[in-house]
Amino acid sequence: AAKTVVADLTKGEKLDGDNYDIWRRKIQYLLNEQEVLPTLEQVMGEPEQGNTAQHRRELEAFQTWRNKDRCARFTMLSSMHNDLISECEHCPTAFEMLEALKQKFGITSLAKLRGLTMKFDSYQKRAHHSMKQHLWFMSAMSCELAGARHNMTRVASTSCDSLSAKFL
Repeated sequence: AAKTVVADLTKGEKLDGDNYDIWRRKIQYLLNEQEVLPTLEQVMGEPEQGNTAQHRRELEAFQTWRNKDRCARFTMLSSMHNDLISECEHCPTAFEMLEALKQKFGITSLAKLRGLTMKFDSYQKRAHHSMKQHLWFMSAMSCELAGARHNMTRVASTSCDSLSAKFL
């Protein structure tokens, strides 16, 4: 099932810099499904040389972590536009990759917030979209705004009023 989700993610919307907030949420769900999410919370170093039972356990734990980290890095890199891959492939761990992306794209600027708000306010149902598709797009934009910590009270009521006017 996880491979299907990865395939869907790599075919669908990839990280382009403007969609970081929603991409981060999707990638966390995906990495959780793949059971590799903890690699984003913990970095392990390779244990020193040794031949004790404790050392073998530590080495085994490290190798398991490293394999999960590789899986997480691959999944993250596969879900990015090609021009962003070169900016992240130098990161040795999935944790460091996510931190680099957060530093670059995670801070919502006023310009980005304004762009999201304008996109939401000016969005209109497309003729070839069903009502379900239209509401899905509206919901996705609402999630983007919520992820940017934008107060949706005014926007949501205005949009609901305009939706009602369009379809009643």
